Amino acid sequence: MKRILFFILIISVFQGLCSQELKYKLLVGTYTNTGKSQGIYVYEIDMKTGVFGQKYVAAGITNPSFLALSNDKKFLYSVCENQNGSAASAYTFDVKTSKITQINSSLTNSSGPCHISFTAKHVFTANYGGGSISVFGRNANGSLTSVLQVIQHTGSSVNKDRQKVPHVHQTTLSPNGKFLIVNDLGTDLVTSYKYDSNALNEILTPYDSIKVKLGSGPRHLTFSKDGKRVYLLQELDGTISVLQYKVGKLKLIQETTISVKKDIVNGAADIHFSPDGKYLYATNRGTANDISCFLVKNDGTLILKQQISTEGIGPRNFAITPDGNYLFVANQRTDNIVVFKRDFKTGLLTDSGKRLEVGAPVCLIFY
Repeated sequence: MKRILFFILIISVFQGLCSQELKYKLLVGTYTNTGKSQGIYVYEIDMKTGVFGQKYVAAGITNPSFLALSNDKKFLYSVCENQNGSAASAYTFDVKTSKITQINSSLTNSSGPCHISFTAKHVFTANYGGGSISVFGRNANGSLTSVLQVIQHTGSSVNKDRQKVPHVHQTTLSPNGKFLIVNDLGTDLVTSYKYDSNALNEILTPYDSIKVKLGSGPRHLTFSKDGKRVYLLQELDGTISVLQYKVGKLKLIQETTISVKKDIVNGAADIHFSPDGKYLYATNRGTANDISCFLVKNDGTLILKQQISTEGIGPRNFAITPDGNYLFVANQRTDNIVVFKRDFKTGLLTDSGKRLEVGAPVCLIFY
């Protein structure tokens, strides 16, 4: 009898877990200047029933294209790309009600913020248009101070259309939080800045940099789970650079590419690992509009396993569900999020047939 009860308990727990795995909560950052979206969206998704329930929309925000959610899920940060004054914005977030309430905004003092990241004490924006990094203080109530530091990049590279001036595209904290790694599409440079959380003025100081392939255009990077390697995606030519990382310094290990089709225009966008770290995925816009899957070998190098259509135009960011079952891609130009089923063993993706219609989606965060 005890054995039967034990098996019943195991089955009920397993069923509960399976049920949980099919339900997700998603934040979506968008471009509002298209007239097709209102701001930041919150969705509750039930994959079993196929219901994508909109729980909340924070309206009246100008182009909150990139988001960052605090570790305790109480605060949300976004860039606000605005011709009349680009800014970073802070919000409270209630996970129970899905309500997003703006706390305050602070000007970046530089144009075109496209990425935002944070620590317990500071918030950083990568300013594509201005070619700079803006640093804000982060108060205990989640609000932002006025800008404390702006670091202006200089230089150019070989692409006459896209690399006449610096274009800072991403700011990423190292796993130990002591360095900020910054990608500059305009100069083909990846720079590590030493981060001093207690400093009043010189919060970031240049520490080291690496020049990647000329004309490649560094866009987004991600760290391996052990923090020993960095995987850098270049927008202009689709290169992925595998870099060794050690105490703020980077060294090239491998170069591979997502640009395998002939006669395409590249627009590489986003790069992430599967939750188990065994597979790496990257999106490409331009005329490719696809997502690539790479197997990560024991030595950290990559082998291309799959490349498939994102079933939309302009795939920007994507996100994998925390359980690893699904991968959601934000197709900015076709105003939809496409859901792919993920095979745990092979890493391969298949179109689930499920779609979420939302105007100009860019940034996706599961919480």
